[in-house]
Amino acid sequence: MRLLIETLGFGLFSGAVIALGAVGFTVQFGISNVLNVAYGTFLTLAAYLGYLLASSGLSLWLCVPVVGIVVGILLVAFNRILTRPLGRRGGGFVTVLIATVWAGIVIQYVIIMIAGPSTFTYPVGNGTTYRLGYLVLTSSQLIIIGGAVVLMVAYHLLLTRTQLGRAMRATSVNPVVARSCGIRTQRVTDAAWLISGLLCGMAGVVLAATTTTFDSTLGTTFLIYMIAAAVLGGIGQPYGAMVGGLLIGVSTQLVGAYSSPAYEDVAAFVILVLLLLVRPRGLFGSASSVGRRLAA
Repeated sequence: MRLLIETLGFGLFSGAVIALGAVGFTVQFGISNVLNVAYGTFLTLAAYLGYLLASSGLSLWLCVPVVGIVVGILLVAFNRILTRPLGRRGGGFVTVLIATVWAGIVIQYVIIMIAGPSTFTYPVGNGTTYRLGYLVLTSSQLIIIGGAVVLMVAYHLLLTRTQLGRAMRATSVNPVVARSCGIRTQRVTDAAWLISGLLCGMAGVVLAATTTTFDSTLGTTFLIYMIAAAVLGGIGQPYGAMVGGLLIGVSTQLVGAYSSPAYEDVAAFVILVLLLLVRPRGLFGSASSVGRRLAA
């Protein structure tokens, strides 16, 4: 029982981080229909940028939003320079997907060329340890969980209570009709990629800071978790990605605790494959919406 409760606690923390990245991943997909595989590389870039800022003396809690804003701007530029022009020139879904794979590989090797193949550790501690029965969490983990909840609530309010949120939902359902109604869909797409990059940057810093050591493979490894969470919740469904992140976080931690931590990545991949076979539209997605988004 003790091991189960301890694992559920850490799984909740892990799921909160995965949910951040998964929501960021699914936001830009739901708006622009781009399966951005380079998202993992931007996670890695965020980890290195956060490490540079933290090593220079900036507080970790300031590094998180600063890096999030920087990566958000970079992802907007990435969309404008690469994916959007390809779409305008008639590039289909697979063409753009291959382009993001290529771009991710190039960016990753540029990172390795600059930072080297060594592993790095953030110069921060875990803070005070709190115990509630068998449940054990550090102050850093509690802050991250609380921050993730605040961000998810803020995103919910953005979608449901603001004009931008209504424009994003309209553009996601049918960009042509949204454009004919006077919605500036290009600006809405830029906003979606900015939000996606903001969440990506924050998740990358938190992942690296809470991992013992990290290297250039950090983003690629955790991209599997985030894609699995996005697919589990329903591709293009931000609320589903939140739930999917928590489920993936808890399930992978349980597998690691009761078998071996080496199988955590395998567990995420197995969940992803099984879900694609059994319910490809995810827990909260509809078959029609998935078909519409994935249409070339």
